[in-house]
Amino acid sequence: MARREPRVVAELGRPETPEETAARKADDAVRRRQRQTVRNLVGSLLASLAVVAVIVLLVPRSDVPIERDIDVPAVAAQAQAGIEPQLAVPELPEGWRSNAAELRDNRADGVTAWYAGYLTPSDEYAGMYQGLDANPTWTADLLANTIATGVTTIDEVEWTVYDNRETTAEVGNARYGLVTEAGDSTFVLLGTASPEEFETLARAIAPAVDAQR
Repeated sequence: MARREPRVVAELGRPETPEETAARKADDAVRRRQRQTVRNLVGSLLASLAVVAVIVLLVPRSDVPIERDIDVPAVAAQAQAGIEPQLAVPELPEGWRSNAAELRDNRADGVTAWYAGYLTPSDEYAGMYQGLDANPTWTADLLANTIATGVTTIDEVEWTVYDNRETTAEVGNARYGLVTEAGDSTFVLLGTASPEEFETLARAIAPAVDAQR
């Protein structure tokens, strides 16, 4: 039987040498392993996405946004221990929700303050601070070092007004503020709510302010 001549490789124009054949087969094996690795990775990714999709479909969801509603009187009762001035707890009409209530210690100014944060019926922010033995620096920091723009009287309590709604300066949440002092307490109301909503909050804490005069 006649011996078959080695096939001519087009790229070489001649038959492969044994060394070239071995190198080609090794290179083909590497490429096969690489393709298999890519297929495995794609398969794993698709499987993971399928699991995530199942979890998303199975987990119950609600279209109602989750909002905290803090029991301010309960928190105030706990915070009152060891504090002499009566902490203000406003009784607000329906539609107001509290999302925070706590004692805050400002180490820089050395002032302890009772704080309650509210969302108004228009979903704006209104914060109430009652600084204990507060100083002007503490008040100025809360109000972003803005300047008073007027004075108003609400339920026989005189408040200094800080109306920053039209300013282009960066004032954070101090878009509107009211400040008054009574006894050892400095009351600061500030936030993004309307003046009318702040008037509602000021009326709600008027009894606490009067009690400390």
